[in-house]
Amino acid sequence: MVGNTIGQPNNMTKNLNRIVVIAASIVFFGLFVLFVPPAFAQSTQTGATGLPVPRFVSLKSDRVNVRIGPSRDHDIAWTFVQAGLPVEIVQEFENWRRIRDWEGKEGWVFHSLLSGRRTALVTPWEQGNRTPLRARSKSDADIVAELEPNVLAAVRECAGGWCRVDGENYDGWLDQTRLFGVYPDELID
Repeated sequence: MVGNTIGQPNNMTKNLNRIVVIAASIVFFGLFVLFVPPAFAQSTQTGATGLPVPRFVSLKSDRVNVRIGPSRDHDIAWTFVQAGLPVEIVQEFENWRRIRDWEGKEGWVFHSLLSGRRTALVTPWEQGNRTPLRARSKSDADIVAELEPNVLAAVRECAGGWCRVDGENYDGWLDQTRLFGVYPDELID
């Protein structure tokens, strides 16, 4: 009978080593799942205000100068002339907010010219196609109106891929993907 030579583990030792490696792998994977956020989660940071960045807000004033940098010393790039338009805050610096409009243009706005009131533009990227406004948050619900592109709406709530919006002479539910001013699947109550 040949015995084990020194340096060669017997079957029991090999099995024990395998069990230890498997157990360590399970523990490592469990810790990884608990402490690492999912890759598909929307990345948000906290800005100087302690609020999430990016986030949607609206213009508070009928006249909002958008500057090329975060101070009054910077030139004005363009001026918004309608209150209530939705913009996305993508960066904060002291009292200045870098915003992005529906066309993707970015610039800096003084914080007091922005409001936390949620608004949205109906399909500003489409021309000529109307969007059905529904009585309920279902694709087969009655159509109560058809909204033209660029209609400005107040956002009342969003859930399940639908947003309840209202404005002058209309109130109903829109498919959330048809709006600039809310994130896909964002919940608003």
